[in-house]
Amino acid sequence: MSKTAQRRVLLAAPRGYCAGVDRAVIAVEKALEQYGAPIYVRKQIVHNKYVVQTLEKKGAIFVDETEEVPEGSIVVFSAHGVAPAVHDEARAGRLATIDATCPLVTKVHKEAVRFADEGFDILLVGHEGHEEVIGTMGEAPDRIHLVDGAEDVANVQVRDESKVVWLSQTTLSVDETMATVGELKKRFPGLVSPPSDDICYATQNRQVAVKQLAPETDLLIVVGSKNSSNSVRLVEVGLEYGAKAAHLVDFAEEIREEWLEGVTTVGLTSGASVPEILVDGVLEFLATRGYDTVETVKTAEEHLTFSLPKELRRDLRAEAAGKL
Repeated sequence: MSKTAQRRVLLAAPRGYCAGVDRAVIAVEKALEQYGAPIYVRKQIVHNKYVVQTLEKKGAIFVDETEEVPEGSIVVFSAHGVAPAVHDEARAGRLATIDATCPLVTKVHKEAVRFADEGFDILLVGHEGHEEVIGTMGEAPDRIHLVDGAEDVANVQVRDESKVVWLSQTTLSVDETMATVGELKKRFPGLVSPPSDDICYATQNRQVAVKQLAPETDLLIVVGSKNSSNSVRLVEVGLEYGAKAAHLVDFAEEIREEWLEGVTTVGLTSGASVPEILVDGVLEFLATRGYDTVETVKTAEEHLTFSLPKELRRDLRAEAAGKL
């Protein structure tokens, strides 16, 4: 990439929907088609304002707690996962559940259960209050200790320093996580690492693309919602790797004209829960202001897909068989 005086956009690839988000959104859409509205969804299915608004228009009702769902109704669990206690609440309320938890989050849940059963103390690197963290900690609340950044390492207390393992929230900054893990290893030299990297492939890929385009970027625009952890991280990564300015927006109309003053090169990406239509809107906005040259910065190919939740697959198969 060579910098020129011509106004241009460096478009990150990959960007936008990951396999887990795609699966979760389609699960709600298919549930509405299969069973009819309303379909209840516990928490936001994914952290994106546009996606939630679009599904609400189709008949989805978003609630904060399981107890808000009328007895006997259908409830979808979000891509971020839930604690076992939430499944218990659903059974108590005689709710039919569709679990749209991202399979990569489910992997972390299973790791937590296994390590807890083996007597380990689990140090979960993540952000306090995030839904994914709450769900994971619910798998073994007496064994999991949240570590919210490197500065939190000194507060960790464990039963046996020879049996300690770290896991992480899937949507963190790779650099930030490894810095925290580095501090944990200084404190606990015998710290065990998870059998595979917990930070999801999509989060890593989007960060790598931003790292590559950031040094040439006068302004980085990240499309994503403020409650989207991975989208917020992209802004931070962009600034850390050389972008002169970076902003997070849900929609093109949130871009301020003054951000573009003196800007030759705009970097553009989107979080893992962002549909491409929102990126298209930003490209159109920028094109009308002279940024009509778009160069794609591709750092990875993504082909991973996940099958729909088993509850939906079962009923969709039954319906298909009935039509034969």
